Amino acid sequence: MSKKRTRKQVRPEVERTANENEGLVSSSLANRKLDTVSNMVGKLREKPLIHKPSQNFIQRTVWTVIMLVFFFIILAMGPFWILVLVTVLQIGVYKEVIAIASVPSREKDLPLTKVVNWCFLITTLYYAYGESILRYFHHLLIVDSYLMPLATHHRFISFMLYTISFVLFVASLKKGNYKFQFSQFCWTHMTLLLVVGQAHFMINNIFEGLFWFFVPVCYVVCNDVFAYLCGKVFGKHPLIQLSPKKTVEGFVGGWVCTVVVGSLLSFMLMRSNYFICPTRDLSATIFSNIECVPNSVFLPKTYNVPLIMSRLFRFPRTLTLAPIYFHLAVFATFASLVAPFGGFFASGLKRAFKLKDFGDSIPGHGGLTDRVDCQLLNGAFVYMYVQSFISEKRGNVTELLEIAVTSLTSAEQLELFEDLKEYLISQGKLTVDAICQACR
Repeated sequence: MSKKRTRKQVRPEVERTANENEGLVSSSLANRKLDTVSNMVGKLREKPLIHKPSQNFIQRTVWTVIMLVFFFIILAMGPFWILVLVTVLQIGVYKEVIAIASVPSREKDLPLTKVVNWCFLITTLYYAYGESILRYFHHLLIVDSYLMPLATHHRFISFMLYTISFVLFVASLKKGNYKFQFSQFCWTHMTLLLVVGQAHFMINNIFEGLFWFFVPVCYVVCNDVFAYLCGKVFGKHPLIQLSPKKTVEGFVGGWVCTVVVGSLLSFMLMRSNYFICPTRDLSATIFSNIECVPNSVFLPKTYNVPLIMSRLFRFPRTLTLAPIYFHLAVFATFASLVAPFGGFFASGLKRAFKLKDFGDSIPGHGGLTDRVDCQLLNGAFVYMYVQSFISEKRGNVTELLEIAVTSLTSAEQLELFEDLKEYLISQGKLTVDAICQACR
């Protein structure tokens, strides 16, 4: 029979057990605190308060500087080397875009696939460059006995080159690969249209004057930079799902900054004949002494400010300003609000093929296509705009009169006279009374 322990005997044991439990709890809490402190110290060591730039950021920055220096050197070397640069970019972009739809396992059995693709590219480049040279340097070609046949029959030669490429494609069709080969045929033509077709207009911008090539390129770059900065600082609302990092604030902020910075840049460039004069000498450089009659948009013009605006904003009643600034506002708006959709199109294309970049030709940037996707669309717009609203078609009166006298019959000369008279009257430059007085 067990002896019952008294209350005095039990109490010391309970107190001892409680003390032991308190010691265990306090030691566990101390261990937890030590673990927490050690974890915090470890994280601080892994992630210092001052973040070091990532390797990709450093590489991207270095190559950005290299590309800018290289571009400005080419720009100073003259139009010929700028044409070479644009041509190399065209070929590089074409190669990258064609490559994303290629299937190496299929192409091993179809050795002519790549040959056909390059034949179509060479044909398109020959036609595009030939059209540009004929338009801007026709006076040099017609006096050369060797180049004259090429100039006269340029379009026929281009068509025959395309026909040869087409026949080569049909001859390369192989049973079991028809669907793949025709998809490659369509892909090639789409690439030629979007790449070489739009780059052709950039080539024409160079011939119109380096101003129309360089300024739009700078606008796209400027918008890209300021849209990124404004998005980082103010960005809250996503712009488009294709580019999750793009924000509405960055989109609008880039536009405003592009208008301001682009106008300042153009203010400096429009004082240089090297930029505003049409390209007629491919060997010219930035140090060449170039003379020309500038386009009227570069010359100051006085405008009457509406009375309401003058009183409301305290503007002077007259404003002297070169018309180019109004056109530059349109360029900046397109480069900021529309040209980025060329980049969104490229982003969608990459997502369709599950690609991060079009290539790795530029370290830190991806491929050539990743850098010029917006430039192509913007260059095409600038050419269309310049031809519609800015370009001045000037002719030599002596040359025109010589053609009219030597090439037209008497009836055609009278018809030309009547048409010219009606045009001058409709434009208000000639009146019927003046004609009657001249007849007396």
